[in-house]
Amino acid sequence: MDHVFEGFGPAVFEWFEELERDNSRDFFAATRKRYDDEVRGGLEAMLEELADVFGGDVKMFRQHRDLRFSRDKSPYKTTTYGLLYDVPGALTGLYAQLSSRGLYAGTGYYRMSPDQLQRYRQAVAEDGTGSRLAKEVGLARERGLTVEGGGLRTAPRGYPKDHPRIELLRMTSVIVGRAWPAADGISRGAALGGVTETWRSAQAVTSWLDEHVGRAVG
Repeated sequence: MDHVFEGFGPAVFEWFEELERDNSRDFFAATRKRYDDEVRGGLEAMLEELADVFGGDVKMFRQHRDLRFSRDKSPYKTTTYGLLYDVPGALTGLYAQLSSRGLYAGTGYYRMSPDQLQRYRQAVAEDGTGSRLAKEVGLARERGLTVEGGGLRTAPRGYPKDHPRIELLRMTSVIVGRAWPAADGISRGAALGGVTETWRSAQAVTSWLDEHVGRAVG
């Protein structure tokens, strides 16, 4: 990868807006150079530079959608994303994404498997380990990060609906992140500094997950 990261100019986010209006192979072919150089190339260059700080390797995901089982036959994703994986001292990847809305960076446990959910809920329910996670989630939010996880509408089976950490118990993912609006573009310094600070601020939560949940079994 031979791109130098220079930030994300307005044309990056305009490309996504145009793609949302014309999600076609003709559009993609006509704008392929902008995509390769400024969109995917820019994000990959940012991740490569951050790999020098955090370690790990860069993985970029394909722009083409898997249409085999989808009624929506639009050929391209309207987000471009990648991550650092095999980061020393972490079990999860460090993620970054571009879209028409701007830049997003995050990390955490996405769609935990049944065995992970069992360990997660047990640790959340116990006062010692659960209160520690609740504290770290609160601190992350005070720093301006989002902590989200989708999940159940009510308490999982076997847990009381009035549990003091019911929000955490209902989660089936735990993702810590931050978004930056597209505005007039995002400078090199704002992107590198913001993503670095986000991933570092999320480490207390992800370290808890690594300790009490760990990798899926099987």
